[in-house]
Amino acid sequence: MTGFAVVDFETTGLFPGGHDRVIELAVVQLSSHGQFEGQWESLVNPGRDVGRADSHRIRTSDVLDAPTFAEIAPRLLDLLRGRVVVAHNASFDVRFLVAELRRAGLDAPADIVTLCTMQLARDFLPGSGRSLTDCCAALDIELDGGHRAAGDARATARLLAAYIEAADAPEFWAAHLAAAADVPWPVASTPAVRWYARTVSSHPMSTEAFLEHLATRLPNVAGPAEYVDYLALLDRCLIDRTLSSHEADSLARLAQELGLDRATAERLNRQYFAAFTALAWTDGMLTTAELADLVNVGMLLGQPAATVAAALNETRQQPTSHVAAPAPGTDFSLQPGDLVVLTGDMLRVRSDWERELRELGLVPWSAVTKKVKLLVAADTGSLSGKARKARDYGIPIVDEATLIRLARARVAGR
Repeated sequence: MTGFAVVDFETTGLFPGGHDRVIELAVVQLSSHGQFEGQWESLVNPGRDVGRADSHRIRTSDVLDAPTFAEIAPRLLDLLRGRVVVAHNASFDVRFLVAELRRAGLDAPADIVTLCTMQLARDFLPGSGRSLTDCCAALDIELDGGHRAAGDARATARLLAAYIEAADAPEFWAAHLAAAADVPWPVASTPAVRWYARTVSSHPMSTEAFLEHLATRLPNVAGPAEYVDYLALLDRCLIDRTLSSHEADSLARLAQELGLDRATAERLNRQYFAAFTALAWTDGMLTTAELADLVNVGMLLGQPAATVAAALNETRQQPTSHVAAPAPGTDFSLQPGDLVVLTGDMLRVRSDWERELRELGLVPWSAVTKKVKLLVAADTGSLSGKARKARDYGIPIVDEATLIRLARARVAGR
């Protein structure tokens, strides 16, 4: 059982079956137990324009001397061979992998064994959003170099390692590893070339270029995995608050590939807009920018004028799970089985706190999801990912002294 190959692709666009191409890729290898083994990255010359540089920050001049996908394929295949292929939104990356291998004259295996950390988040991070940013924030995983293949691949690898550590069913991973060992990857006849890693780009960063996906912090929808794949592509399409005809075509093609009929796609669009509306109203008010966003996104998703108008009406908004919870006081108590998350450098050793929480019948937890009752932080004003998630979900954040008081109240109330 060799292990896992975590991949991430930056691309010129969204549709691998058309003219869009890979322009950067990264591979991080993990052992069968989730330990880091190595990392590789390269820019790729797509033989065409690089698409929207404000999204991936790659200019044409950056890829002029980079190898083509066909030239890096031999090394890439060696890195994938015998391993489970992992990505965040694996459906997107695997479709590009297959398309690029075909262009290089190589037949991709029909049974690539994959795992998707976005789909797995529904089990390991219930209540968390689907974006990589959101999943990493739930576990305080640093996402440096976002919108760069190497940074996203490293973060995804850490996310997978956290899943493996938290899982109590090793047979799940073992089954995938065993199946991956038998996948017949092709052997490229062309000689391998040296990969060409990206240097620090001088391409200017704009606020607009790094807006988080609209779905960041939005809840996953109920339903099959195909729904999440469709919404993930919708995230990518709407990152710039526009929807080009090419992007619309990509969405339609993906819906067809996933077996989603028009009625289902329209229903998912309505759910997306409803969730986006709830997020905009989290603090009980709309800024001018948020109001413009709601109108723009509603129009792009083809929502009726009455639906968009209702989204702007404060009196018609229902309370959501994001409404801030009251500060812990007389109306707050810890109950047996409550999940408690600890974060930051605390005065007491973390293992001591975890042991005491278990003795009180509480459950020390690693990730902030909607099921968590309390976040205990060394600094209640923390800007960590866990603290941000707790505020989003209305989960109280307290210091160690407050935890002691709540724990004593828990003992007294037994």
